[in-house]
Amino acid sequence: MPEPVYLDYAATTPVDPRVAARLIQYLTLDGDFGNPSSSTHPYGRTAAQAVEIARAHVAALLRADPREMIWTSGATEANNLALHGVMAVNRKPRRHFITAKTEHKAVLDVCRALAQDGCAISYLDPEPDGRIAPDRLAAALRPDTALVSLMHVNNETGVIQDIAAFGAITRQHGVLLHVDAAQSAGKLPLDMQTLPVDLLSLSAHKLYGPKGVGALYVRQCPVRVRLQPLLYGGGQERGLRAGTLPTHQIVAMGEAFRIAGEEMVAEQAQIREWRDRLWRGLVELGGVALNGHPERHIAGILNLSFARITAEALLAAIPEIAVSTGSACTSVGNEPSHVLRAMGCDEWRMRGAVRFSLGRFTTGEDIDVAVATVSAAVRRLRALSPLQ
Repeated sequence: MPEPVYLDYAATTPVDPRVAARLIQYLTLDGDFGNPSSSTHPYGRTAAQAVEIARAHVAALLRADPREMIWTSGATEANNLALHGVMAVNRKPRRHFITAKTEHKAVLDVCRALAQDGCAISYLDPEPDGRIAPDRLAAALRPDTALVSLMHVNNETGVIQDIAAFGAITRQHGVLLHVDAAQSAGKLPLDMQTLPVDLLSLSAHKLYGPKGVGALYVRQCPVRVRLQPLLYGGGQERGLRAGTLPTHQIVAMGEAFRIAGEEMVAEQAQIREWRDRLWRGLVELGGVALNGHPERHIAGILNLSFARITAEALLAAIPEIAVSTGSACTSVGNEPSHVLRAMGCDEWRMRGAVRFSLGRFTTGEDIDVAVATVSAAVRRLRALSPLQ
């Protein structure tokens, strides 16, 4: 049986072979396997140099200062460090936090923990197309607001938020802005010299790097963001994130971000072409609804609801196509998407939603196979459905 067509890049990306080659160089005895904190011998110094080169590559993609990048185990830890770190520093009277109902669980679950710690949390409602209106953010700000966290690109719908507008509002009121950019880094331009964003979370495995490594951008100028660490130990990462640095993963993330910087424009144009081709092929079925904004969306994500069938039934009918019903972190459950619910979708639209996500290694043949396979399955399931 041939391998399924992979259209779940928003869940994770395969490691680019060029990235894997760099990773392997930092694992074995004949490579640069040293501890970057061991400054007394060449093994450690070589590893430390590789870490700093990778830090510069990641910073370059954001047009940031390398000294503003803190290594983490991924975007989830970066989100936790940003949110817990800021709110721990801002004890009373500034204990109010704002986010959106459509955020990733890696933010929403932190919010629940912060609420238990005495923080007041405000959740913004999205528009029906998934966008967060800047005026809703402005209206939610209070004198005791310390932090706002709003993602750049939604991981389920691909909707792009206007983080520049959000940042202009928060900067005007002296409030910090955190952005989860796991789905946008390397796919949309990010310029920290002009964007009024104070903290920004990154993940390697969403950009053809390995799982288990990420970074948090922490602005140092014109406002120096202060954080309380989550982890204590060896004082690594300027005391903000203790633990031996995984040189091989960090080098790989740096390489992945370097490649993205060079290839982003052409790559995203190709992915958008494949996405549009997929949309044109599937919309001919009729009864297909787009979840999200028709224009303000990232190239690689297409979230569709198919009338009169459930997503679970469709996925079971197309084992040769690897897609999902939403976020990989929540797809193991049977609950409808909290993102689509917040957008006001009805029960059947939520139950029928499927996320197709494309990436670097998607081909035109993949799209054609997906259109033919999904179309046949939808017609077959609708013929069996009592909901005519």
